[in-house]
Amino acid sequence: MTDVAQPVTDDSVPVRQLSHYQLSWVAGEPGQPGTWTLQLVLDQGAWEEVLTVSGEDADNLQDLLSSASTVYYDVRRRVLMFGTTKVGSS
Repeated sequence: MTDVAQPVTDDSVPVRQLSHYQLSWVAGEPGQPGTWTLQLVLDQGAWEEVLTVSGEDADNLQDLLSSASTVYYDVRRRVLMFGTTKVGSS
């Protein structure tokens, strides 16, 4: 059996499954661009993360998030992973 560092806390779970997400746009000062944010709800609300993204990234992420069946987020590295694919399949 593998030894697991104790105590196990929310901070000790490095990779979480994305449950829900929300893209938001916040207006900037007059004449200035706004800011896009992507709120990630992970493991049914056990963890949340808010990322600031560009407009182009927001568009691309919306496409990926709406079509992926499973998405994971590595909390420590701040990486979204869009499911898994078996080697040799397309």
